[in-house]
Amino acid sequence: MKTKMRVKGRLRTYLKSTIYLGTLLVVIDIAAFMINLTAGWLLAVFTVVYLTVTLILYFYNKPIIMNELVSFATEYGQIQRKLLRELNLPYALMDEEGKIMWTNRAFEHMVHQTKGYSKNISTLFPVITQDRLPGNDGVEESECSIEYEGRDYTAQFRKIPLTEMAEHSDIIEANGYQGYLIACFLFDETALHIALQELDDQSLCVGMIYLDNYDEALESVEEVRQSLLVALIDRKVNKYVAGIDGICRKMEKDKFLVILRKKAVTQLQESHFELLEDIKTVNIGNEMAVTISIGLGVDGLTYAQNYEFARNAIDLALGRGGDQAVIKTPEAVTYYGGKSQQVEKNTRVKARVKAHALREIMTAKENVLVMGHSRPDADSFGSAVGIYCMAKVLDRKAHIVLDGMTSDIQPLVECFKSVSGNEDAIISRQQAMELADNNSVLVVVDVNKPSLTECPDLLHMVKSVVVLDHHRAGNEVIENATLSYVEPYASSACEMVSEILQYVQDNIKIHIEEADCMYSGIMVDTNNFLTKTGVRTFEAAAFLRRCGADVTRVRKMFRADAGEYKAKADAVSQAEIYRDSFAISVCTADDVPSPTVIGAQAANELLNIRGIRASFVLTDFQGKIYVSARSIDEVNVQLIMERMGGGGHMNVAACQIEGIGIDEAIGELKKTIDEMIKSDEL
Repeated sequence: MKTKMRVKGRLRTYLKSTIYLGTLLVVIDIAAFMINLTAGWLLAVFTVVYLTVTLILYFYNKPIIMNELVSFATEYGQIQRKLLRELNLPYALMDEEGKIMWTNRAFEHMVHQTKGYSKNISTLFPVITQDRLPGNDGVEESECSIEYEGRDYTAQFRKIPLTEMAEHSDIIEANGYQGYLIACFLFDETALHIALQELDDQSLCVGMIYLDNYDEALESVEEVRQSLLVALIDRKVNKYVAGIDGICRKMEKDKFLVILRKKAVTQLQESHFELLEDIKTVNIGNEMAVTISIGLGVDGLTYAQNYEFARNAIDLALGRGGDQAVIKTPEAVTYYGGKSQQVEKNTRVKARVKAHALREIMTAKENVLVMGHSRPDADSFGSAVGIYCMAKVLDRKAHIVLDGMTSDIQPLVECFKSVSGNEDAIISRQQAMELADNNSVLVVVDVNKPSLTECPDLLHMVKSVVVLDHHRAGNEVIENATLSYVEPYASSACEMVSEILQYVQDNIKIHIEEADCMYSGIMVDTNNFLTKTGVRTFEAAAFLRRCGADVTRVRKMFRADAGEYKAKADAVSQAEIYRDSFAISVCTADDVPSPTVIGAQAANELLNIRGIRASFVLTDFQGKIYVSARSIDEVNVQLIMERMGGGGHMNVAACQIEGIGIDEAIGELKKTIDEMIKSDEL
């Protein structure tokens, strides 16, 4: 039996509307009979004629209408297909695996392929892998950015389920079929990206340029030539900024404000801020080369925020010793330069000002808490002892936070506790948190990174925080400090604290044992006055000697036992000379209490080898790889350690690495050295 095509829905209702009207006429005719017989017969004749004509037209026109509908649908489908084929948007259909099944002309023209290309889409765009396509884990749509022949595209993918088609198909048996196709649309966004990039390049950036050693440089040249030196420096700076289409205005004798476009910042980065080296060539007989610091604020939401970023950047540059450029954005801070040695400041004005400020803060509080960094060394503990002595002179209660000690500072701790009244001066982290209140001041010494302090939680429990450190500041700093005194030129934190102590009270005296602790900190950080030692280092040591510090006693406290000495000698003997100038070794001091200290000592010893520019000793201790880096004057090891997540000074730096072994750590170190040599950063 042949099945005829039937219509349904609104079209069926529309076709039968005349028959429904005929039924209404029959009802009206019956009503007319009840009112008037003649009128009823007349209306009955009209109703019969109407129904006859209506039925004839319905059955005659129905197949014609159906044929017209089929023809229209066919033509409409062909038009749709043609429009899709001619659509000026690259479009393709793929199967579940990403294999191309159908493409339009725009897609074929874009990828330079003929009709019928049936390979996987990843052969055209390698970035489009299977995990980027929809269908996995219920994902219906996805997109990714691709670059093809120098143009930028956004590829959008849409999952097209075939379940319903399979269920109503006469040639496919469904049986729970869950197949689907993937539609791919490629939107050319090259022009948009160019416009956005141009807009970004034209955005305003704020910069600051400070002369690091303005006064010292002027003093090193005869008076009649000082104005010429200043003029030459100003000309260098203004010409350099003008060369990148920027505006430079002198705010003070040694400070410049710079306005430039972001595009110019990219040029500065590509040239590694050549002004840093170019300014050092200004010489009219001055004994000291001029160095500058540059701070740039980029990508702020407002001009004011860019200015604030620039201020923060220049503070970081100065806090790291100057002679470098710092770029600060909302997401990150980038450093350039910083290769030269820091110039020691001959004046003590800053130390005196900081000492008076610290005295005011301490006298306003009843309780003083002092802490250094975790796993403290002699400098950390010695500077903490100095602050403790200062608090005692000011008649304030003081405690040193020390939760466990290494073997290298144990003699110092015992020496400190031997002083009458110091027996209970050292407390644990828990005790410190119990003592912390609004009437307490926390002094952090020998560290400026919150995560490296002895008790990071203590920083949030005390409102008044003071930071005294000689390490270069990094991205992570102690925020909202009431007083911050960070001087990278100083040899040690003990040197800084010794200077401050001399301004707290005239003719101040401290116990001999306390002086020994501070003197030992200077000796350890300067490697017995061999590195980073300046005039003020010896002046601080002289002050401690006047207080009774004895070199012989200090030396005895730091003598190593036979096992430690052998471990250090073993690390030195097994050193690998990399690139003819870098000594790399591993300290395997498993039987000593503080292998990281032995590693640092071995790194110092390796510098005594002729031709070695820098030394690195790696120690595997408590699940971490500790890297001690040392140099004399040719290599800035701090830059290397910062690349690996650490920091320190130009000649003394370190880092900690987690999650990898010694061999992998050595590989990372060598890779970092290679990259920095290639980019001329070493």
